[in-house]
Amino acid sequence: MEFSEVRRDCRHFRGHIPCKPNKEDGSICGTCSHFKPIEKRILIIKLGALGDVIRTTPLLERFRKNNPNSHITWLTLSPEILPKENIDVIYSLSATSLFILENSLFDIAINLDKDPEACILMSKVEAVQKYGFTWEDHAVAPCTQAAEHKLMTGFFDQLSKENTKNYLEEIFEICHLSFQQEPYAISVNEKKSRDWHTLLQDKAKGRMVVGLNTGCGPRWNTRLWNEQHWTELAKVLVDQGYFPLFLGGALEHDKNEKMAEESGTFYPGHFDLETFISLTSACDIVVTQVTMMMHIATALQKKMVLMNTIFNANEFELYGRGRIVGPTRACVCYYGNTCSLGTPCMETITPKAVFDALQSLN
Repeated sequence: MEFSEVRRDCRHFRGHIPCKPNKEDGSICGTCSHFKPIEKRILIIKLGALGDVIRTTPLLERFRKNNPNSHITWLTLSPEILPKENIDVIYSLSATSLFILENSLFDIAINLDKDPEACILMSKVEAVQKYGFTWEDHAVAPCTQAAEHKLMTGFFDQLSKENTKNYLEEIFEICHLSFQQEPYAISVNEKKSRDWHTLLQDKAKGRMVVGLNTGCGPRWNTRLWNEQHWTELAKVLVDQGYFPLFLGGALEHDKNEKMAEESGTFYPGHFDLETFISLTSACDIVVTQVTMMMHIATALQKKMVLMNTIFNANEFELYGRGRIVGPTRACVCYYGNTCSLGTPCMETITPKAVFDALQSLN
């Protein structure tokens, strides 16, 4: 058996340890039937919030379609959320990963973050083509003219409010592509998903399962819907033959327990991210404010009612599976964490309006 040949240009090559075909069936480079020559080496830098990472994943399908044997590397702060079957190497942000990337050569490098650490790295990475944002003159700068639009809407609220493009249209344009309804991708524990589905179906007894996601994180508190509205909505859903359950994290645990008791609604508790995704996958419809859940539900291809006030609704791509419910008065606190009018306009969104939107999805 001849071991002198090593195909470093194969997608399966792992650099310093046996590749998957070698581990599975003993294949060696000279006679391997699994050889996949790398067409392009692609780097995606998307650190950002977890939801922002999820909503960047549609790019994966397009790059795989255009270059099926591309070798894709992704640098992120949220490696656990990414679909490992679609990405060859996933790096967490660290000194080691930065050293490796700064000493690698890519055909395409994409940075969709405007934070200094991402842009400075982009300026140092060696790549034939660069898309997105880089670092020039001590500040963020566009790699190509295609990124100028997204950069300017980030600089000026007036332009952001006037924007009519959704986020996916914007990032595809930044990469000199056009968005064609490519789906989100997400890592899902299939066993946990089946277990939750079995449990909820047993409890629901044929009723439609509606996940009520009551949290949104502390960054923009003006996104929060009040407990009274959530409780009233849960009661209406029970009365109308649905099976609602409250969802959330550690920050929402106490209020979810309280609302569950008041409304006679199931609350399974709060969990780690992997379990939370699996639980969401067992829901038929999700009701949420603009937060991470919006992206998880979209990735899981769930029907969704989305409550929005402080953001430009044009930014959201719901793939025809969702309804956006807005306030009865125009929101004046664009991307604001406090309401200049005293009472956040989220309070004007009624349980009836949310329920009506939910029913329209059936």
